[in-house]
Amino acid sequence: MDLSALRLGLDGMSLLLLLLVAALLLLCLWLWARLRAAQGRWSRASRARNRRAQGGEAEAEALLEAHGFTVVERQAVVEAAMWVDGEERRYTVRFDLLVHKGGQNYVAEVKTGERAPDPTHPPTRRQLLEYALLMPDHGVLLIDMEDGAIVEVDFG
Repeated sequence: MDLSALRLGLDGMSLLLLLLVAALLLLCLWLWARLRAAQGRWSRASRARNRRAQGGEAEAEALLEAHGFTVVERQAVVEAAMWVDGEERRYTVRFDLLVHKGGQNYVAEVKTGERAPDPTHPPTRRQLLEYALLMPDHGVLLIDMEDGAIVEVDFG
């Protein structure tokens, strides 16, 4: 028996276990640091998207006004209800812009990016359909800020 191992209280298995625990701790620290860095990137990307969307809305107002529309309200909120198994569920919907032109009111949705401005893109299509259902006396406009286009969408 080796007296130095006894004196330290470590045998081969204990030393191996200690090294494994240290390696796991280092791995956990490394993964934690990677996660924090990724969260920072996601957060920066989210802030950049929000800035782009807000800038897009300001540009959309100018585009609409250049085409004879008058902005009536920004970020308009409408209370709505649906029934789930006979039980009423209330919720709110926020529209980018409510606009008016030539005696007609419109709900305007501003989109930036590659896919979102496409009215057939499923999330965009569903959003526009919801607007049409909630605001039957309003037309629905999709403002494509990538192309600078105003598109009227009708589900009739």
